[in-house]
Amino acid sequence: MNHWPFILAAYGVVAAAMALLIGASWRAMRRAERAVEDLRR
Repeated sequence: MNHWPFILAAYGVVAAAMALLIGASWRAMRRAERAVEDLRR
């Protein structure tokens, strides 16, 4: 049995999850920066 399809699928799942995490973190950072700017005004 060839294991490469399962290994590649696992890497794909990890890459997709990491992309979602980075996107969510970036959105939270931008929201926090906007909140800080609003407090300074």
